[in-house]
Amino acid sequence: PAFAGHRRWVARCGGATRARSVANGLDELLRRGARPGDWVLVHDAARCLIRPEWVDRLIDACLDDAVGGLLALPLADTLKAEQGGRVGATLARAGKWAAQTPQMFRIALLQQALAQANGDVTDEASAIEQLGHAPRLVVGALENFKLTVADDFDLARRLLETRA
Repeated sequence: PAFAGHRRWVARCGGATRARSVANGLDELLRRGARPGDWVLVHDAARCLIRPEWVDRLIDACLDDAVGGLLALPLADTLKAEQGGRVGATLARAGKWAAQTPQMFRIALLQQALAQANGDVTDEASAIEQLGHAPRLVVGALENFKLTVADDFDLARRLLETRA
């Protein structure tokens, strides 16, 4: 929330898209003294059950990486492609991972990726991939799920009760 020796501050730099919000946030970090080579972790507020040890695992795995990386989970479920409300095909799950956040990249690389990204990026890693880089996959956690529908909130409440 603050740089060493500085008071905490709140950045209000949202945008029309996730990519624009992140780009605005990176600009604000640089304006406040961050350097282009500094690492930044981007986290989705909808993944509000994040634990410090998961963030530490990502940082430890990526700190010496040339690109950076993200928390993710190898897919365990069988994948189906939908066609008209029916199964159109079964997709191979081998080698497939579900992306999570945080995602960790150097500011300058992420700025470049977001500036050059086409409209179909859904996270920072996909923008980095479009530059030709391969972000590191770091095993995340099932509890680091995205709260999207009512059932997600019920599950989150129950999980938080077990943490108390």
